[in-house]
Amino acid sequence: MTQSAPPARRRIGSLAMLEKEVTIYIGGVHATDQPEVVKTLLGSCISVCLYDPQTHVGGMNHFMLPHASRDGGGADLTRFGVHAMDYLVSAMMKLGGDRRRFVAKCFGGAHVLDVQESAEGVPQQNIAFIRSFLAEEGFPMLAEDLGGYHPRHVRFYTATGRAQVKRVDGAQVRSRLLAREQARALTPPKFGVVELFD
Repeated sequence: MTQSAPPARRRIGSLAMLEKEVTIYIGGVHATDQPEVVKTLLGSCISVCLYDPQTHVGGMNHFMLPHASRDGGGADLTRFGVHAMDYLVSAMMKLGGDRRRFVAKCFGGAHVLDVQESAEGVPQQNIAFIRSFLAEEGFPMLAEDLGGYHPRHVRFYTATGRAQVKRVDGAQVRSRLLAREQARALTPPKFGVVELFD
């Protein structure tokens, strides 16, 4: 689920490069061996920017929970961290990336809902999951901006592994994310009586 935007012009050394912009949403996974800018908007969700510094293969995902419910949640599996990470790693390896060189930058996990914070809340579960996953896989986390109370815009430059993060107003983003989900008529995953919004 990607959308293309006009290429952005950028200089690396003495070379001017055109970078296609790709936007991903919840459940999105995008990997490339071309110079691109992959971007997303995060609330309590997590986005991992993975990069192979030798082959310049890079990618990003955007997941909302660590694991699917037992029945699969009735939604795209890449909306869940364990599947989103496996899919991203596999996609990068198919493009020539070597998992022994993968490094990561992680963003998101903000408390964006107007509810009382809990030690077992979605943001904490997501943060704990991604830290554990990266440690177990041996992917060093070079940078992170996790937790807090502000949604984030993330831009990942696949040619260099650079990431930019901008914190944004929570109320404005909540309404935009909700409108986007309703417009796309996505089937929400099943979590009993709890409704989760990113």
